[in-house]
Amino acid sequence: MNPIVLITGGSRGIGAATALLAAQHGYAVAVNYTHNSLAADEVVRQIRAGGGTAITVQADVAIESQVLAMFDKVDAKLGTLSCLVNNAGVVDVACRVDAMTVERLQRMFATNVLGSFVCAREAIKRMSTRHGGAGGSIVNLSSAAARTGGAGQYVDYAASKGAVDTFTLGLAREVATEGIRVNAVRPGIIATEIHASGGQPDRAHQMAPQVPLQRAGTALEVAQAILWLMSDAASYTTGAVVDVSGGR
Repeated sequence: MNPIVLITGGSRGIGAATALLAAQHGYAVAVNYTHNSLAADEVVRQIRAGGGTAITVQADVAIESQVLAMFDKVDAKLGTLSCLVNNAGVVDVACRVDAMTVERLQRMFATNVLGSFVCAREAIKRMSTRHGGAGGSIVNLSSAAARTGGAGQYVDYAASKGAVDTFTLGLAREVATEGIRVNAVRPGIIATEIHASGGQPDRAHQMAPQVPLQRAGTALEVAQAILWLMSDAASYTTGAVVDVSGGR
């Protein structure tokens, strides 16, 4: 039986690259999306065209009831989860802290932090040997912004990813004896659509000279790190935060 992975925010960027790569490695894939059903359908179409198994699952990870429904659908359509990739996240336009609204902060932390917590909670209920599960792997998506701070642009985003780093370390230790490994990947400047969501579609190109490797990374390069952390090749790795940032 193929291992089963749920990838939140799996319809584009790093999430889509991870979904496609996971399918190539024999995983049955649940591709989560919030609004863009066409993009999620296209990822699933590509997986199925390659002989893989995949479904789409709609849910806004910031809304608990939708997360619960998403996990129920994965249970019913694919079976018991083996891996969770907490990839769903949001950014916002460049803004100083003294101009940030509470609404912006609530949206940022509800998706990037609370969403990761609630999805992990539901995954643990299915994976943990304490709950009768067979174990599994959780990979959280952090950001190099957690180290750099995002000054003058998105301190709120950076802070949310700093919370993801701490969450990864604490959860890894909490469930280490229950067959679950928890790690994170911390991408740097990656050429994906998320920059356009923050009003800076050319940001990856503009920032490339500041990266020691002198280029932006690709979604596939991040996906390869995620797949390694998910796999048995990383069987002795938990609580790690792996930088995929070109040295930045």
